[in-house]
Amino acid sequence: MEGPRDIEQVKTSLNVTSKAMMPQIKILKKQGLIFQKGDTYELSEIGILVVGNMLPLLNTLEVIEENKEYWASRDVSAVPQDLFMRLGELGECMVIEPDLNHLFDLPREFTENLTKSGCIMSSLSYYHPLYPSLYSKLSKSEAEVELVLTESVFERLKNESPDELGSLLDSENTTVVVCKESLSIPTIAVTDRFMYLCLFDRQGKYDHRKVMSFDASALLWGRELFTHYKKSARKVTDI
Repeated sequence: MEGPRDIEQVKTSLNVTSKAMMPQIKILKKQGLIFQKGDTYELSEIGILVVGNMLPLLNTLEVIEENKEYWASRDVSAVPQDLFMRLGELGECMVIEPDLNHLFDLPREFTENLTKSGCIMSSLSYYHPLYPSLYSKLSKSEAEVELVLTESVFERLKNESPDELGSLLDSENTTVVVCKESLSIPTIAVTDRFMYLCLFDRQGKYDHRKVMSFDASALLWGRELFTHYKKSARKVTDI
């Protein structure tokens, strides 16, 4: 898919000998998947079609295999079907699982990268005591921030963190919208640096495990998920 390759390039990429490789090349040529042009080999039109359809499956298997137990235990019904079928776009993602001593802390990987981001989209369906100060600080920075909150999170911010909520609403570079419906996903955060996702387990419980990816395809995937939940929200301009 990346273009023509000669024998030496293929050998280097696959770390194989000519003896091991040539029988496979003959099979691919016989099946019409590749053709030879001088000293180089490239995909045929049929080869491009096959590989183009094969890559999403391989990417999906790679995402699942890397953290099989996590995905098998998640309630993924909150992810729209079209996005769920494109789970492979999360790419090389890691599962963040805090130890017991830091169970109620925000992950360092999340907070450090969030403060370095220039564009932040985040949806919050539960109240974390560290969120008000964190997002209030971000609203005073140069970062563009979009927040989607549930009614319950917004009410708790009003009652327990009115100053921080006021900072969010007064900031010119921060937009706050409120969803009347439950978001069904504890947290979504997408920035120009990373995608961060928290899902309930199959019993509907929150177990502090999150997925994080820095792949460009994951960022696009996360923005679509954020936009999906933002659609039904109303903008808030004052407390």
